[in-house]
Amino acid sequence: MKLKYIIFGLLSMLLVSCGIYSFTGADTGNAETFQVNYFQNNARLIEPGVDRDFTLALQELVQNQTSLSLVNQNGDLIYEGEITRYDVSPMTATSNDRAAQNRLTIGVNVRYFNTLEPEKDFEKSFSFYFDFDANQQLVGAVRDEAHEEIFTRICQDIFNESLTNW
Repeated sequence: MKLKYIIFGLLSMLLVSCGIYSFTGADTGNAETFQVNYFQNNARLIEPGVDRDFTLALQELVQNQTSLSLVNQNGDLIYEGEITRYDVSPMTATSNDRAAQNRLTIGVNVRYFNTLEPEKDFEKSFSFYFDFDANQQLVGAVRDEAHEEIFTRICQDIFNESLTNW
């Protein structure tokens, strides 16, 4: 019985180390490094720090889901772009014509360059939203929760577009 587990463990390590299979579905090819250039906030509504936080979120996701090394320049894979949208809008109304719920939407334009396989390069826009009660202000914990949820979704979409073959 123990031999079965040992063989399974060795086979699993072999498959992962050879790059045949990735638990995240990532296909990094022969790339060893990646870089995420600073995403400038070009949205009409400027939220301080959102550009830095988004850049760090994308770096963290790629680092956590691949074996690529983060570099500041000359990366095999390069992500760059800008935040193009940061809007709060009313979503649902009450009986006295007041907003019952608001929606924060963040949009990002991304340019992805694969220096080893240029045919995989793309430029694409990604966006996601977070709904919150109209009686709440978009500050503190509400803002932090909104940014975290939106960044998680957008970064995962960027990751899937650039590094998976789904």
